[in-house]
Amino acid sequence: MTAVTDLQAQILWHRLIAVVEEQAQTLIRTAFSTTVREAGDLSAGVFDDQGRMLAQAVTGTPGHVNAMAASVGAFLRAYPLDSLSPGDVLVTNDPWDGTGHLNDFTVVTPVFRAGRAIALFAATTHIADVGGLGFGPQGRSVFEEGLLIPIAKLFDRGRLNDTLMAIVRANVRDPVAAEGDLYSLAACNRTGAERLAAMLDEFGLADLGPVAEQILVRSDAAMRAEIARLPQTRVRHAMRIDGHDAPLDLVCTLSVADETIHIDWTGSSAQAPRGVNVPLTYTQAYSAFGVRVLIGAAVPNNHASLARVVTTAPAGCVLNAQRPAPVSARHAIGQMLPDVVLGCLAQLLPDRVPAEGAGCLWNPVLLGGPGQGLEVAAGAAPTRAPGPARRAGRPTGDPGPAFVINPFHTGGMGARPDRDGLDCTAFPSGVRSTPVEIYEATAPVIVWRKEFRPGSGGAGRFRGGMGQVMEFGHADDRPFAVSRMFDRLVHAPRGRAGGGDGAPGRAYLSDGTELSGMGRDVVPAGVTFVMETPGGGGYGDPAERAADAVARDARDGVAEP
Repeated sequence: MTAVTDLQAQILWHRLIAVVEEQAQTLIRTAFSTTVREAGDLSAGVFDDQGRMLAQAVTGTPGHVNAMAASVGAFLRAYPLDSLSPGDVLVTNDPWDGTGHLNDFTVVTPVFRAGRAIALFAATTHIADVGGLGFGPQGRSVFEEGLLIPIAKLFDRGRLNDTLMAIVRANVRDPVAAEGDLYSLAACNRTGAERLAAMLDEFGLADLGPVAEQILVRSDAAMRAEIARLPQTRVRHAMRIDGHDAPLDLVCTLSVADETIHIDWTGSSAQAPRGVNVPLTYTQAYSAFGVRVLIGAAVPNNHASLARVVTTAPAGCVLNAQRPAPVSARHAIGQMLPDVVLGCLAQLLPDRVPAEGAGCLWNPVLLGGPGQGLEVAAGAAPTRAPGPARRAGRPTGDPGPAFVINPFHTGGMGARPDRDGLDCTAFPSGVRSTPVEIYEATAPVIVWRKEFRPGSGGAGRFRGGMGQVMEFGHADDRPFAVSRMFDRLVHAPRGRAGGGDGAPGRAYLSDGTELSGMGRDVVPAGVTFVMETPGGGGYGDPAERAADAVARDARDGVAEP
């Protein structure tokens, strides 16, 4: 069978989505890191023999999926398809060839049929620790941030690269999780390959060629039709955010021309001296997502539709960081980009764009045990007990067992033109918040509070989503370290169409010590770490809010200051 009918193409498309979703679910079920297993911080997809992404799993984040779509090309430049053999599995965590920072490992597996490579499966996950300074913004170069693995073979004709795996184990704080996640990535690609082979057998296809061509041609035509509805024009929008040592400006010019949307970040701040810089691949990923939220949202996300959004940024700016810039916390900046792009689109599509939200995840890295600089703090008396219902601090001089966890938490979404913003929801990353029970079970950490933050959503005809308050302590009242990559403590999410701004975030210790959004500090014995995530901006004049909504706010306490 060398061609497919329209009906067969539609059936095969749905089967292909099922294949990549099973690929992703295999990754989730077998992953060791809670960031993958519980939060869904991953991507999975299938590519044709030219390295063009055909379909992505429903489960996944835009930063991983859209960046991975481009990274497979880098794999094929390093290892052309005709140089690969059955049983080969490739891997990298190079930020510039992958998805933007060292914690993300991408694994690519070729699929063979009748001795010929016909497709590739790729998957990405966030591994909690890759050595170095650890996940955080403290590094001054990528060399300080952890272990970098250039594109290499994880398996060669089915044989594990023992040397590479030994290097990984020797350089990370949690070698079991790192090794386990790499096996998990290889396993999920194998699942995808097996399901793809079964699909091709069922339909009598020798390869993906006829299906791939239909998918890409139709996706391109659909995206061009969507763009054709827009005015041929150029608009500009900017956002100022906190940054690390100084505020950063994100300046976007969006142009519509030749059935393509061009996004240019010229005018944005220069590359930063700390690890908040963004490689271009991640900038492109979230810029495209900002467009696709409104333009062609129903069009499959693949090579053809993504190619209709062209993103550029000057080399050396914070959104096109050059080697060896530190990039560990690139998400803190990159996840702000969709709101900037939406600010441009609001000038073309009024009444369709929401207010700004919290943007980047609030994902503190909590670390304990030897090697974290906690020994002195462990011998100090606690500043004060965390509360009457909690144990008094019992300093021992021993920092206790080693642990590192990276829970994901969120602020509020901006209000939408026709309804309130969502509370404590990850937009644009789309990941799930890590359940408290999970990291309390896997580390000596207790969450003393997790509650809505009343009054944090911006006022408006439609209210911004609320942030949340969370309080973390050591289960044995020992000291621990917290690495923070937070933004919007100074520059709050802005309202739209007359709506009020959301509340800025806050980070502090229970002894009254205020913390910056970026950095790493020791939480002394008997003291807790508290974070208050930002609320989303409001939409429309607050005086126009419906009376029943005002009454509901009062009843539920969400409008309390």
